[in-house]
Formats: sequence, C-alpha cells, structure tokens
Amino acid sequence: MPKKNGEKRGVLLAVAGIVPLLLCLVFTFIDARQIVKRQQEATADMLLSHAEAIADRAWSMIDRLQLFTGKSCPDINEQLRRYAALFPYFRSVGLMQDDLVSCSSAFGSMSINIATIIQRQPPENRSARWMLSLSKTWAVRDRPAVIFMYDAPGHFSTFVLVDGQYLLDVMNAVGSSQNNSIDLQFGSGFALSSHMTETHEHSLLQAATLGKSSGRYPIAVQVTSPASDIALNWRHGLFTFLPMALILSLLLMTVTNNWLKRKLSMRDRLRQAMLRREFSVNYQPVYHIATGRASGAEILMRWQQPDGSWVRPDLFIAAAEDEGMIVPLTRHLIELVLEDAKQWILPPDFRLAINVAAAHVQHADFVDDMRYFAAGMAVHQPDITLELTERSLLSDGEEVVQKLQLLRSEGIHIAVDDFGTGHCSLSYLQTFPLDYLKIDRGFINAIEAVEGEAPVLDAIIMLSHKLGLKIVAEGVENAVQLHYLQDRGVVFIQGYYYAYPMDSGALMAWLKQEGQRPLI
Repeated sequence: MPKKNGEKRGVLLAVAGIVPLLLCLVFTFIDARQIVKRQQEATADMLLSHAEAIADRAWSMIDRLQLFTGKSCPDINEQLRRYAALFPYFRSVGLMQDDLVSCSSAFGSMSINIATIIQRQPPENRSARWMLSLSKTWAVRDRPAVIFMYDAPGHFSTFVLVDGQYLLDVMNAVGSSQNNSIDLQFGSGFALSSHMTETHEHSLLQAATLGKSSGRYPIAVQVTSPASDIALNWRHGLFTFLPMALILSLLLMTVTNNWLKRKLSMRDRLRQAMLRREFSVNYQPVYHIATGRASGAEILMRWQQPDGSWVRPDLFIAAAEDEGMIVPLTRHLIELVLEDAKQWILPPDFRLAINVAAAHVQHADFVDDMRYFAAGMAVHQPDITLELTERSLLSDGEEVVQKLQLLRSEGIHIAVDDFGTGHCSLSYLQTFPLDYLKIDRGFINAIEAVEGEAPVLDAIIMLSHKLGLKIVAEGVENAVQLHYLQDRGVVFIQGYYYAYPMDSGALMAWLKQEGQRPLI
C-alpha cells in the first residue's frame, strides 16, 4: 500500500507540474495562429482594397470610352493614348465592334479579335461587364494582365487592359515582409501568384491559408503563411509566457504536494494517533423524562493532536471512512471505553450507545467486534445500543438484517441515528429489527413554542409510536424544546440543556451529583 500511495503521489505531482506547461504550449500555439491569421487578414484586406481601387479606375475609364463609340480610329487614337498614359498600370485601352478591335491605344486601328488578345476564349455566360485575370496577352507574353470589358454584342464594346506586373510587384512587396505566398484572381481567370520559399520544414506544423473575397467585385485573394511563420510567433509567445508557466507549475506542485501530505498521509496519521493515544472518549448523558434521571450516555470519540489542537469529529471520522480506517478506529474506541469502564460504577441497565459506521456493519467481523464489546462490559450489565445511520441499514439489506437479529437475540439493542437526514425510504423501519429512533437535532431546532407546531417532527414522533420504537431526541438546548417533546410522548432527551459531553472521570462524578436530579 505505501508503494501504491507513493506511485499515486508521483503521478499527481507530475500532472500538477506538466499541466501548466501543456496549457502554456497550447495557448501560445493558439495565440500564434491568431497572430498569423490577423496578419493574413490585414494583408488580404490591403490587397483587395488595392485591387478594388484599380477596378474602380478601370470601370471609370470604360465609362469614358463609351463617348467614343461610333467614331473612327484616326479621330480618337491620340485621345486613347493619353487615357492609357493617365495611369501607369494601364497597358492599353480600346474599342471593339463585332468582336474585333476597332481602335486601341497600343495597336491603333489593327483589327484583331478579343480571344487573340487575351490568348483564351472569353468567359461563357458572361455579363455585359466582366473582368478576367490573364497569364499573358498577345502582345506581352511574359507578364500577366487583367482585362476589364464592357461587352455589348452587335454594338461597340470598350475595354481596359491592366498590366499584371504592377499587381505582382505589390503582392511581392507585401508578401516578402512576412514570407507569405499570395494568389490574386479576377473573375474566373488566371490566379496571379506571388510565392515565397519555405526555408524550414516543420513536420508537426502546417502552413496556414486564408481566403477572402471582395464584396464589390469578383476578386478573390488567398494568403498562405508558411509553418515557419507560425513557429516563429509560437517561439516568441513561449519566450514570453514560459517563465510564468514554470512559476505556476512549481506553485501548483507545491500546493499539490501539501495537499497530498494531508490527503495521502491521513491513514498514517490515524494509525500514529491510535498508537500515541491521541484519541480519547467523551460521554454525553441521556435523560429519561419518565424517571427524572440519567438513563444512559452516548459514546463520543475525540482527537487532540500533540500541539494541543482538536480535530473535529466529523472531519476525522469522514477521513477514516474514506481511507478504510473506520473499522480499526471503532475497535480502538471500544478498547478505550473498556479501559474507562474499569473505574466505573453504573446504575442498573445504564444505556451505552456507540456509533457504528456502514463499513463496519458490512465488515465480516462486525458481529464478533460487538460481542467483544458486550463481553468486556458484561460486569456492569449495561444496555448496549448500536447507533447506525440510515445508509448502514440500506447497504446489503438482507445480510445486515441477519446480523442485527443475531445481536438483538444476545441482548444488544439497535437505534437509527440522525433519522430523517439520510435516505427517504421508510420501509426499513419495518424491515429491520430496531429498538430506538434517534431524531436529528435539525428537527428539534424547528420547535419555537410549546403550543406551536413542527409538522415534520410531529410526523416522525407519531410514526415512531405506531411502530413501537423508543425515541431519543438529540440536540435539546432549552426548556421549550423539552416540554414540547414531553407533551408528545418523547421519553429520552439528549443535549446541552441536560448535560455536555464529558470524560470518564467527570461522568462518574456527574452521575453521583446530577444524575439523579430531575429536569422537570
């Protein structure tokens, strides 16, 4: 078991140390991706804005050219050349008639069809105004271009041819600053590409691609950032946050280690406490209303540590149950009581109530342990009562019934402790062999006046009477509660109004001086 606990401790400490580092890796990676994405969006927005501005000027020029429809080329050729020179990225502007160029700033009146100029067929099902990015043109075969055209079949058409190299220069300038690869496409045409070389291969990382389209024109841009860009931003993020993650990791390991010392060593602490006799026993007297004197006491375990501090019973009992130490702890309690009892002189049939946990009831040695306790107390002939929780009764029901029936046949009585605070089923009150029903202090606190009502408490009392169970009211703290319970036939009273818990010597002295004195 110590080896198993040590392994568990090591795993938990490792997890505590690794989790902050893993979170740092994950969050910085996500942040690096977001940084790259923001950069891509800024690049895409800038290129789209630039492409839209060129398209705006091209369509504006198209509208101007409409004024020249129907005129001869010699009359307008000089003006077309001046228009083409207005913008450095205009390669040529011109007019067409019957699918043939009738006049252009580049070729004058040379007659040539549009498919020859753009070195491909125009788009099918095209609208009157269309644009297309081209890998080359008839006149310039080594540079891309973009054509903007107002197409009016059977009439004069106008076009503007934009030099694609200007766009490539812009794409290269923008892409080189962040090593991005960029594709820009007008309509369904050729994608103008500016590709950067990936200098480092990252087997665990992939390039990030962002696509975006114009809301005004059929223009699309795709920005691809290499894995090295993501890795670089990730590295910067790690340099910033890794020291904090390491500090958090050490802090979490320290906190976890302290928690494990308290958690994982509780079994050893309980063992050591029993060996060092840190546990002691208190007894809280129970008052019998009918006889007007003490009729018994509840056995209560207390734990005082070497530094003088007390551990709350609900804490160490719960810890003992969690750590599988409740049976050894109850056996230790029995030994302490038997040791105290050597100095006792008790009245006849003095009722001694001892709490037994569910795990002990289900234990194979439960009956033998209770017989051992009864045999050790036999000289005083007490009325030994086992106080069991509702959970104890509802676990392994048939086997528990057999055990309790056996002990009852040997003179040991059974009580349900803290009735009403556990499971809601009431069937066990008839199923199990019971003698006492102990009402939880929570129901007693509901009493506000002797003439008042506490519906749930009254129902419990009435049910107990009908089932022939004796009632012990726990947590009685004032005369109003005492009289209220007396009026409803409750016989046994336990609480600070009658007596506080006390050690063995104080109990013997109290029984002589106060035990025979009636409360009412």
